[in-house]
Order: sequence, then structure tokens, then C-alpha cells
Amino acid sequence: MREAWSCAIALGAAWLLAAASASAASDDEMAQMQKQLNAQVMSRPFTVEDQAKIDAYVEDAMKKDIKPPTEPPPHWLPGYTCMDLWRYAYDEYRDCFYYHRYYGHYWR
Repeated sequence: MREAWSCAIALGAAWLLAAASASAASDDEMAQMQKQLNAQVMSRPFTVEDQAKIDAYVEDAMKKDIKPPTEPPPHWLPGYTCMDLWRYAYDEYRDCFYYHRYYGHYWR
């Protein structure tokens, strides 16, 4: 029984060493790919979609008498306004505008 455990431990250690050496070889490639991705993301400024589209969405939803989500989005914190959500998700930002317009206050 001990021999089986020793063999399993030896095989596990050999596998870990092989995985570590393969990982070290690809770390440079991964770092380079990450740098390229960061450069691509940072080269374009993030902006919320056209405010006119949000206003049109709100008007259309109010005409259809669709109620906005009553639960705040996951990124919502007390004291936030809609502007605090634009950095997280467009849908959260848009729904915040709709909720505020519909109810006249922010989520509590």
C-alpha cells in the first residue's frame, strides 16, 4: 500500500514539475499578449452610448407602461447616482435613468 502511495506522489510531483516548466515557457507569451490587449483597450475611450438613445428607450418604455427593475443592480451602493454606474455596465446605467425617471428617486 505504501508503494502505491509513493508511486502516486512521485507521479504527481513529476506532473507538477512538467506543468510548471510548460507554464514558465508560456508566461512570457502571456505577458506579451496581456500588454497588447491592455494597449488595445486603453487606446479607445469608453463612453456610454448616446444619451439620446437612452432617452428614447425611457420614453418608449414609459409609453408601453413597462416598470423598471425594482432591485438595484449588483454594483449599486447607497448614495450612488446613475453616473456612478456607467463604468460598470450600459444596461445598469440605462435602467438607472429609467428607474429615476419613473419613480423620481434612486434605489434605496
